[in-house]
Amino acid sequence: MASIFSCSATVWLQAEPNRIKLMELLNTALQTPFVWGFLLGLLIAGFIWKSGFSARRNLAREIKRLEGELKDMQKHLNTQLKINASGNETLQSELDLLRMQNENLRVNNAALSQKPGRAEMRLLQVHELAIRAMREQAPGFAAAWENAMRQGEAELEEADGGLKKLMRRVIPGLASPQTPVKIETRNEGEGI
Repeated sequence: MASIFSCSATVWLQAEPNRIKLMELLNTALQTPFVWGFLLGLLIAGFIWKSGFSARRNLAREIKRLEGELKDMQKHLNTQLKINASGNETLQSELDLLRMQNENLRVNNAALSQKPGRAEMRLLQVHELAIRAMREQAPGFAAAWENAMRQGEAELEEADGGLKKLMRRVIPGLASPQTPVKIETRNEGEGI
């Protein structure tokens, strides 16, 4: 063990002059302005490298956070679009159904307005029988009847369009006053 200590002491003593030379070289190098500028530049470069490394690390964290928010927003947007699409489909199907019902009601209304009811049919048959009886019994009835029919048709055509139609809708009692039908009678000498 003593030999180990003596060996390291001799190495120490031999390295000591080299160390002194190195210290002298370092001391003279530190006295030159180039070395001071070089060390200052290295120090500034180190700070810049550290700040750049920190900034990259912070930016990486920020990018991850923003990507997470973007994914959440995309999920929310997709959910909202699905909800809107299903709502629009529901509204469109309801609209189509209402259009179909409207068309059916329009067709039914048109058919019902064309189709006389039982009471009207019975009244028409009564009138037809009365007309036949009058033609057989009254000699001047046919001409008077044709005149009255033309006047009635003219009044209905006027009532179906224009001011009379509006008046009939607004005030039903005033719009269609009962006008007396003029019956032209012929003398029996003229003929039928």
